[in-house]
Formats: sequence, C-alpha cells, structure tokens
Amino acid sequence: MNHSFKQIGWFWACLAVVVLLGWASTITYGAQAELNPVTITEWTVPWEQTRPRDPYVAPNNHVWFVGQQGDYVAMFDSKTGKFRKYPLDSGTGPHCLIVDNEGFVWYAGNRAGHIGKLDPKTGSIIKYKMPNPDAADPHTLVFGDKNEIWFTVQQGNFVGRLEMDSGSVILTPLLTANARPYGIVVDASSTPWFTEFGSNTLATIDSVSQSVREISLPRVEARPRRLALTSDGAVWYVDYAEGYLGRFNPVTKTVKEWQAPGGTDARPYGMSVDDQDRIWYVETGSFPNRLIGFDIKAEEVISITNIKSGGGTVRHMVYHQPTQTVWFGTDANTIGRVRVP
Repeated sequence: MNHSFKQIGWFWACLAVVVLLGWASTITYGAQAELNPVTITEWTVPWEQTRPRDPYVAPNNHVWFVGQQGDYVAMFDSKTGKFRKYPLDSGTGPHCLIVDNEGFVWYAGNRAGHIGKLDPKTGSIIKYKMPNPDAADPHTLVFGDKNEIWFTVQQGNFVGRLEMDSGSVILTPLLTANARPYGIVVDASSTPWFTEFGSNTLATIDSVSQSVREISLPRVEARPRRLALTSDGAVWYVDYAEGYLGRFNPVTKTVKEWQAPGGTDARPYGMSVDDQDRIWYVETGSFPNRLIGFDIKAEEVISITNIKSGGGTVRHMVYHQPTQTVWFGTDANTIGRVRVP
C-alpha cells in the first residue's frame, strides 16, 4: 500500500513538473543580459494590487495615472514622492487618461461606457456617455486637433471622436469584424492612426468623411498592439503575437520589420518614441520585463534594460520631452520613470 502511494506521489510530482515546464516555456524568467542600460526609477503605488497604468505628464510635471483594478484616478509628484487618489464609481474600470492644457484629466471608463472629465481642484467629474450601447468600452485616448479627443473602443469595434467643448461623441464602426482597435496616435496632419489587435492590420480614418482605410501587414499572424509616430511620418508598431517591431511608410506604402531581442516570445507591448526618433518598447514575455531602445537610423537595438520590479506587464508608455523621460505603470503596482540619455 505504501509503495503504491509512493508511485502515485511520484506520478503527480512528475506531471506537475511537466506542466510547469510547458507553462514556463512561454515566459523567460530571471534577469537577462543588458545592453547600454538606462536609468529606471520605480515608485510603489500605495494602493495594493490596483494595476496602475497609462501615466500622462501634466503641464505642471505632475504624473497622472489610473488604477484599472482600483477604480481611481491618481496624481504622483516625483519631487515629493507623494500620491493623491481621486476615487471613481465602483466598476468604472478606468483604462487610460490624458491631461489637457487647462489641467483637466480625461479618462476612459472602460467598463462603464463613458469618458470622464475630472477637475482636480474640486474633484468633480463630468461623464460623457457613449451614444451607442455597443460602444461600452472606451479604451485608449489621444488628443487630436480642434479641441477633440480620439479614442478606440476595443470590444465594441469602433473608433470615436469626442468634441471637448460640446461633449458630443461621433462613433465610426470598423470594416473588419472583431478588429479590436487598440493603440491610437494622431499625426502632424491631425489624422488618427490605430491598430486592429484582432487582425494583422493598421488603419486610419478620415476626420471629415469618417471613412476608414485599412493596411494589412505582410504576416497574417501579426497582431499589432501599440504604435508610435516618428518625425518623418512613419508609423511604428509592435507585433505582440510574434515579437516584431515594424514600420509602415505611408508614402511608399511599404512595411519593414525587425525581430525583437526576445524573439518570437518577446510579447512587445508598451511603446513610445523620444525627440531623437528613438523607439522605446517593453518586452513583456520575460520576467522581469525588458525595456528595449531602438535607433531607427542605424536600424538596430541600442539599449536593453531589465525592469527591477519585474513589471508583470507594462501596457502603455508616454514620453515627456521637457524632462527627457519616459513614464510607465506596471502590474507590479509601480509607476516607473526612464531617464532617456
């Protein structure tokens, strides 16, 4: 009897090892070799397990972010190290925020079907509801021209535009079913570009006609998630599915891609571009996550830095030119700052 129990015990132990090894094969554990590492500072957010994310630097250099799992908007002062929380209604699920020149904070109520405008002086919030119940999950926000905000609606399959003065919302349905619009940026001509994370597609929209134009990437398996714009007008993206950094040239209509240092399991996610047109993105397929710097002129990786907190997942980043810094939030419950050399 004891011998049988030992055999059973060894069986389950071996099975557990096999399962764990199979699971771990998709994630690289342990600090990896670095290349010209940059200085990263992280601060622990005082509200535990709230997934702080999508920071934005206000005109007064205060850093704002949302607590996706904590239903709050928060402000961080890097000089004093102090945090201040502005609670939102339970179930809001804030996903992203941006701050206008007057200091008002605009956030996406991803689980509550609205975009909110927070007045930090009073704590009051104005909610702009989505005009279509299918657009229940406003996702990523970006400022456009003429006092407007462009945003994606991932599950609802829309791209929207909010007029900040009137509060009116225009929703444009996408051509591809389950396109899952995700990251969004606005170029120098005030034209929005966005990724369709549910397919191998980048897209843009005409602000006058509301017509959508889609650009299929060469690899069918590609899943672009975030994107950025360089000064030459090129649209850069990270392919989360197969670990590539890519560039689309709107003039020549050509695509060029570079494999991430972490290979096909790199899972590149949050990305940004600095004022020297260097691309910065995070590989989330490793633990700790790794910040990658890419020189678009030399077309090569110039920096690899391990994120000490581990990161968990770095989902979005923003570059702040006046302070030469890149900011991000992590699933490890930190807000991070990168000093760009």
